[in-house]
Amino acid sequence: MAGREQEAPPWRAVPRALFSLAPMLESRMAQLLQKPSSQTRLDKDRMRALYRFTARTLATARPVPFGALIVQTKTGKPLIEATNAVMAEHDPSSHAELRSVRLACKKLKRPSLIGYTMYSTCEPCAMCMANALWARLDRVVYGATIADANRHCLQIQIPAREIARRSDMECVVDGPVLRDLCVKLFTHPKMQEAFRTWSTSNRRVS
Repeated sequence: MAGREQEAPPWRAVPRALFSLAPMLESRMAQLLQKPSSQTRLDKDRMRALYRFTARTLATARPVPFGALIVQTKTGKPLIEATNAVMAEHDPSSHAELRSVRLACKKLKRPSLIGYTMYSTCEPCAMCMANALWARLDRVVYGATIADANRHCLQIQIPAREIARRSDMECVVDGPVLRDLCVKLFTHPKMQEAFRTWSTSNRRVS
């Protein structure tokens, strides 16, 4: 209608000062994008070291593909590493992740692992992820997935991230990291032979 003041487009209502923030926002975004790549390099280094530690069991009478490492989150200083000992200890709860938490807490003489990160050659099962949460770990980083492990042994089909998401305790779950390398622990001929003797094997010989 003639004489009626035309409304300004919504974008014109945005203060000009906001446009001056663009360079700063771009710089911050670049920093955020760089940080994960640096963290990934550290994760790969630690996972590779854990792979080598776990692979040593392949030369023993009781080979296992499951290994766990706990490090100080800020410094990366290793605290404890352990492998699965279900067969050796005749204990179905003696998973690598759970054993590493037990050993770490005993070493620190406290029930909390706040300030620490766990690396595992395989995505933690529901039991181990729940234990990691109760231990108040900052972060859990895994190599092979539950699906990878399930090709060779029985698994509880609940993703570690799902367990963490439904918990009151916060814990970042990252992975898979060096998945193909960690899968080699499962496909090694010595491990394939051992799987046939496991009560949880998907290839158990009657």
